[in-house]
Amino acid sequence: MEHVVYDRMNELESRHWWFVARRAIIESLIDRTLGKRPARILEAGCGSGGNLQMLRRFGQVDAFEFHEPARQKAVEKSGLNIPFGALPDILPFDDRRYDLIGLFDVLEHVEDDVASLAALGGRLGEGGKLLVTVPAFPFLWSGHDVRHHHFRRYTKASLDAAAQKAGLRVCYASYFNFFLFPLAVAARAAKRLTGSEVPDDQMPAGWANAVLARIFGVERHLLGRVRLPVGLSLAAVLEKA
Repeated sequence: MEHVVYDRMNELESRHWWFVARRAIIESLIDRTLGKRPARILEAGCGSGGNLQMLRRFGQVDAFEFHEPARQKAVEKSGLNIPFGALPDILPFDDRRYDLIGLFDVLEHVEDDVASLAALGGRLGEGGKLLVTVPAFPFLWSGHDVRHHHFRRYTKASLDAAAQKAGLRVCYASYFNFFLFPLAVAARAAKRLTGSEVPDDQMPAGWANAVLARIFGVERHLLGRVRLPVGLSLAAVLEKA
């Protein structure tokens, strides 16, 4: 991603509706997925560290990050030793195996997604799970994906195919950000028609931010229990085949 995108993420991840609600959804999904506690957890590509405190609720956390300024911010926030890492070839902590590996909106940034999934699958301990979130549906491709240096957006079928090639099995998958999906599709269509370049991740007014967080956050009660038919994002729990 561009430096300005990392800087904006660091600025907004504690209060922007998308980050706040997504973190609550991920936490709830981990709560329903994770069998062993306290668990050994790895966040692959932790960015500026916005998820690390939440992950610590479930056990001992390791993390790595590719982007140096973001990595330093994550170290400052968490106090953890967070080394450099890059998928699929440069993975630290090579003597450790994990009960849960989190890959939260990272896989779309990696050119070789199959090799990356395979590499992380090799770090799973017995019964370990890989929890992946990615942006959904290629038809939603926009300037947001370009600015964030995405290689692709996923469907259930394309993520399942990548997982199978990596020697992994999808044991649960669901789209999410379901309730705001029609609004987002309409907004992106309007941007295409008008040629607007306004970024999607601008901080909205306080009241709007609170309303959007509440609507999106409702899905924390659903993920892991049901499978939503559409959404702006896709979550999947993978395990060794």
